[in-house]
Amino acid sequence: MATPSLDGKVLITGASGFIGGRLRDALLRSGTDVVAIRRSGSPPSKTGRSVEADYAQVSDLERAVAEEKPDYVLHVAGVTKGSSYADFQRGNVMPTRNLLAAVRREHPDLKRFVLVSSSAAYGPSAKSAPQREENPPRPIEHYGRSKLEAERVVSEESIDVPWTILRPCAVYGPGDVDHFSLFQAAVLGLNLFYGNRDRRMSWIYVDDCVRGILEAADHERTVGKGYFLTHPAQLSWDQFQTEIALAVGRPVCTIDLPEQALWAAALGGELAMRFDKKPRLLNLQKARLGAQDAWTCSGDAARKDYGFVAEVELADGIRQTHRWYRENDWYQSLDPKELLSSRSLRRLVGHLRRGR
Repeated sequence: MATPSLDGKVLITGASGFIGGRLRDALLRSGTDVVAIRRSGSPPSKTGRSVEADYAQVSDLERAVAEEKPDYVLHVAGVTKGSSYADFQRGNVMPTRNLLAAVRREHPDLKRFVLVSSSAAYGPSAKSAPQREENPPRPIEHYGRSKLEAERVVSEESIDVPWTILRPCAVYGPGDVDHFSLFQAAVLGLNLFYGNRDRRMSWIYVDDCVRGILEAADHERTVGKGYFLTHPAQLSWDQFQTEIALAVGRPVCTIDLPEQALWAAALGGELAMRFDKKPRLLNLQKARLGAQDAWTCSGDAARKDYGFVAEVELADGIRQTHRWYRENDWYQSLDPKELLSSRSLRRLVGHLRRGR
C-alpha cells in the first residue's frame, strides 16, 4: 500500500497526536516539506520542523502562515475530552476558525484547507442503514457537536479558500490510546463487554485513514465536499475483540457485564470531573456514545469521487497494532484497575486474577 505524497509544502496541526503524527511521518517519508504547528510552551518535535503558535491568537497563526506560505493546510488538531461544551469549542471550533482566518488573510491561494473531523459529527446510525453524506447530521454529545460546528465554520467562512472535510470513523492502529485497553484486557486474559457485544461499528486502520486524507487533499473532485473515511466492512464489537484475542494469542475469559456497569463507571467519572474540573475520557457524554446500537458509515462517496478504498483488513491491522504495542513496551506495567472505573468491576478483576 503506497502512501501518496503532496506536491509542495504542508502545514499540519495535531502532529503530536495519533492520526496527525502518523500523517506527518508519512509525508516526511515521501520527501514532502512539512512544518507542524505546536502549541505555545510545547517542546519542538524530534521529527521534522515546527513553529510555535497560540491557536487563540490569530496573529500567531497569521505569522506562521505568512512565513511558511504552505500549499496545503491539514488541520488535524482537536480535543476529545472536556468538562463542558465550552471546552470542546475552545479545542475544536476556535482553532479551526482562527486558522482559517489566518489563511484567508495571509495566503488565500493555497491549494487546499483540509479539516479532519469525525463521524461523530453526524451521530449514530441504524444497524441496517449506515450514515451517508447526504443525511442530516445529528450529533448526540459535546464532541460530535463541536466537530459539526467546526465543519460549518469551514464551509461557511472559507470564502475563496478551497476546502475538504474528512470524517474518519473509529480509527485504530500503532500508537492508538483509545482502543489500547482492549488489547491490555486480552493480554490479561479478559474479554469484557458492557452490553455492547452485538452493537455495530465502522472502523479503519490508521494508515488507510492517512492515505484517505492525502488522496482527498490532492483531488480536484473533493473541493467543497465532505467524506466519511471507513473500511467497507462493518462489524460488531464481538468480532473486533475476537480478532484482538487471536492476535494476542492467549485464552481469554469473556465476561458480559450489563450496560448499567458502563453508566455507573461513567457517573463516577462525571462526579470526579465536576469535583476537580479535570476532563475524564469516560463520562456520561461518552457513555451516551457507547449506548447506541450502531456507529456505522458508508465510504461509497469517497470511492466514487476520488477512488479511495481502505485496504488493510481487520486481522492484519490488529496484528500490526499488537506488535507495535509490544515492541514499544506499552504492555510493561499492566494494571487491571486501569481497565475498569467502578469499584465493583475492580473487585471482579482482582477475583479473576486470584483465581488463575
